[in-house]
Amino acid sequence: MHLSENEGIEGNTFVVTGGLGFVGSALCLELIRRGARQVRSFDLRHHSPWSLQLTNHGVRCLQGDLTSKKDVENALRGANCVFHLASYGMSGKEMLQFSRVDQVNINGTCHVLEACLEFGITRLVYVSTYNVVFGGKEIVNGNEALPYFPIDDHFDPYGRSKSIAEQVVLKYNGRPLKNNIGKCLYTCAVRPAAIYGPGQERHLPRIVSMAKLGLVPFKIGNSNVKTDWVYVDNLLLALLLASMRLLDDIPGKEGRPVAAGQPYFISDGSPINTFEFIQPLLKSLDYDLPKSWLAVSHALYLAKIFWAVYSMLYPLLNRWWLPQPFILPAEVYKVGLTHYFSYLKAQQELGYVPMVSPREGMAATISYWQDRKNKSLDGPTIYHFA
Repeated sequence: MHLSENEGIEGNTFVVTGGLGFVGSALCLELIRRGARQVRSFDLRHHSPWSLQLTNHGVRCLQGDLTSKKDVENALRGANCVFHLASYGMSGKEMLQFSRVDQVNINGTCHVLEACLEFGITRLVYVSTYNVVFGGKEIVNGNEALPYFPIDDHFDPYGRSKSIAEQVVLKYNGRPLKNNIGKCLYTCAVRPAAIYGPGQERHLPRIVSMAKLGLVPFKIGNSNVKTDWVYVDNLLLALLLASMRLLDDIPGKEGRPVAAGQPYFISDGSPINTFEFIQPLLKSLDYDLPKSWLAVSHALYLAKIFWAVYSMLYPLLNRWWLPQPFILPAEVYKVGLTHYFSYLKAQQELGYVPMVSPREGMAATISYWQDRKNKSLDGPTIYHFA
């Protein structure tokens, strides 16, 4: 099926939940660039590093909480398509806040789905995670035929909650809209690999900061372990293509859209060891990784200690002065066990092909970090004072 690059975008109104984040803000700007009539960023935060740029480009920034049905309804009313990116508990201290994780990732997603039905929104693209099928067991070139990892066996609340939410999203596919006879809500799920790019705010800043202080004493697993990464522009392309493949009014292709009810793995298509992947970035900043490797079993033992200690500190997890845990069990599995997936289904059904190579993506990321490097990053490592 051939579609124009702006099919279903021009003249339409979009809501991006988590729209002040790294990927969300980039998606908002891309929708504006492609001719969207209106783009709304819905986020818990009032401000982010991208707020001013979004406002200057005409994005309407709405502050609200996914766990509030009223906030969600106010944001989604009158929209044509929703990109649901917002989530909670992906890394660090957030991972231990079980109640908040479920409230945002499960209850919040249900609020979005119900608002779509209530207000006649026909398309919902849900941003999921590899963790819906990955649970600490090696996966080599997996695909969408893999079953969901058993809910009760998930090693962290984030993966469990995202799995539940994705299954609910896909089960809502095809449900009739309440006030639009003959029309349905069509949904799909995009499962991205670890995301990187200029301005990425979760993984890379934490790694760079720890490397700067000399607090990365070992690598986890072994050099043969491989995982997937996806450059932000490639992910944006996949999200936009997914939204187009949920259209049910393409001339000659009326009826059930090809992406309706489907999940898709998205990556750069170049699985690589995590520590090998980040080495060029750290080297460009004059930092380095240690040469020694720690077995997954030993790293997991250490991670469980941090999990136990921080669990006891549960009432203090939101305090700014409590540092992030060094490592948690889910993070050990993510970097220490091979798990990568084919994007063949996305290529065949969405037309997805990565447009930025890993080499180009890392070069852009390195350039960003070199520009960002300043005195706060350039001081001596912690070992200098020992």
